Amino acid sequence: MAFRRDVPLPSQQGRVAIVTGGTGGLGLETAKVLAGAGAEVIVAGRNAGKGQQAVAEIRQKHPAAKVRFGLLDLASLDSIRSFATSIMSTHPALDLLINNAGVMAVPARHETRDGFELQFGTNYLGHFALTGLLLPALRRGKASRVVNLASLAHLRGRIDFADPQARRGYNAWKAYCQSKLAMLMFGLEFQRRSAALGWGVTGVSAHPGWAMTDIFKNGPTIGGGMGMKERLGLLLFPLFGQSAAAGAWPILFAATAPKIQAGGYYGPDGFYELKGRPKASRIAPQARNVDAAARLWDLSVDLTGVDPTRAI
Repeated sequence: MAFRRDVPLPSQQGRVAIVTGGTGGLGLETAKVLAGAGAEVIVAGRNAGKGQQAVAEIRQKHPAAKVRFGLLDLASLDSIRSFATSIMSTHPALDLLINNAGVMAVPARHETRDGFELQFGTNYLGHFALTGLLLPALRRGKASRVVNLASLAHLRGRIDFADPQARRGYNAWKAYCQSKLAMLMFGLEFQRRSAALGWGVTGVSAHPGWAMTDIFKNGPTIGGGMGMKERLGLLLFPLFGQSAAAGAWPILFAATAPKIQAGGYYGPDGFYELKGRPKASRIAPQARNVDAAARLWDLSVDLTGVDPTRAI
């Protein structure tokens, strides 16, 4: 059966899912569909008010939904540890972790509470730490998966191992592309290690194409105004983009399709993968570099203090 937006997901009854950045945009749309398919969904985000609104919106659409909000700021390792501890105390087994939250193209360089460049820290390092801390529960789940949200931007990304925090020179889009390349490399490396070490958790990645969410407006306006590139993007979007609900479907495919490729990467099937139905997506050569992925993993352990291999 074709995987389409008008075809219900495979039943998710009995499964527990966490969706980071689930209070809006792609995350909220993903959470809605999972809850409608019967999953117990934990909507994770840093704004409690938006979290409660998201829960109410999901319950309005699916009155019987099992959904709740969990406070999580991916720009803070303390918050990540607190969230993971809370989850593990109530849900010793997890079936699905969707690493979706992120910021994009912040004009000026900002740092997380732990001194990481904001995009690298939030989009990637925060998810690396969260995944490592939740790995014991994921290993106890049923056919559990970790879904990393990458981006078409990874195609232009490079990991600057000499200056990953962009302290010597900051460029908003370069930092964003690096963070999304890191997410895809993490998804691929996670699957390699899971297979080698017998974790029993499938690592898979996805991208939404060009989906209109608040990330297009919020990131570029942090500490400054929207630039010409961002304004042009908003003008062209109606021709080439798609809704957040449509953009969520490659994520949902990666999370729930019965015959998924372990270590796969999925995105839209349309023109330049900007919109369309889910299909296997193109992976840039730099994302396939196994030595660089292992180096990035080791760097992430050093920076976050979280070693997934020791969390089990």
